[in-house]
Amino acid sequence: MDKKLDIVTIGESLVELSSNAKLVNTGCLYKYYGGDALASAIAALRMGSKVGFITRVGNDPFKDYLLDSWQAEGLDISQVKLSEEQNGMYIIARPSIEEKEIIYHRKKTAPSKLSLEDINPGYITNSKVLYASGITQSLSPSANEAVEYAFKTAKSNGVITAYDPNYHPAITTAETAKENFYRIIQHVDILFMSTKHDTLNILDIESPENIIKKIWDMGVQTVILKSIDKKGYYSGYNGNIIFTDFYTDEYIDTTCSGDAFNGGFLHALTHSFNHQEAVYFASIVAGLQAKGIGAIKSIPNKEDVYSLYRGKNV
Repeated sequence: MDKKLDIVTIGESLVELSSNAKLVNTGCLYKYYGGDALASAIAALRMGSKVGFITRVGNDPFKDYLLDSWQAEGLDISQVKLSEEQNGMYIIARPSIEEKEIIYHRKKTAPSKLSLEDINPGYITNSKVLYASGITQSLSPSANEAVEYAFKTAKSNGVITAYDPNYHPAITTAETAKENFYRIIQHVDILFMSTKHDTLNILDIESPENIIKKIWDMGVQTVILKSIDKKGYYSGYNGNIIFTDFYTDEYIDTTCSGDAFNGGFLHALTHSFNHQEAVYFASIVAGLQAKGIGAIKSIPNKEDVYSLYRGKNV
């Protein structure tokens, strides 16, 4: 049976206000939208995937902007519900490559009200891949429960599950990130991790090869490690570990580039790319995204990515 959707993501949406000047000096903030699971969803969508998003949107003045923007992108929002709580927001300034200022307003927001009642099993099982992150789990105990239930549902119905701990000290603690990781890992088929944040804080292991082998022993089939130090990706699949360089080391803002990579990889994997091809394809998505300001605003379009990918693989 053909699946209705290639990918379903669960997570928060945030209003993004951005500037390329220091906040103390800026006179104008540019409005867009953000959120890590949403960034992965939009990255896959702009590459040509059919994508659905599960979240709650606040019934505030930003509601119509968010919903209208997602519909214009082609995102399936049939499982997006409204809540009376406000929408979350973050303000980001990137005056230079070396400087970044960011302020989050994420407490008691609409996405934190995600719960079991927001998970439609039929919607999950009618997709090829389910994706969520540790940030989604960190929203609230009910959101954490919803992610676990969704992954169990997907796993028991042959839907591929993909997960990124996406630990950030400004959002949660290392202890909580570790707890969330071990809560979900037995239900995960594809794992994305950062060697800068995730592996040291959650696994306390430095060697990429040892990390991948440990994750394999946990039953995860595919492991992608993003290494800032080595400037590339370690991919572990089917007993093989391969290193792929970052597509570029010329960037302006890497905010959400890892999320863009995840979306690009999941798109490629659901569109007949093998695992190594998917890593390189996703590296292009992430590399182009990092050349602009703004998390989702800077995600490239399908034509640019495929043109560069085919140019390298003719």
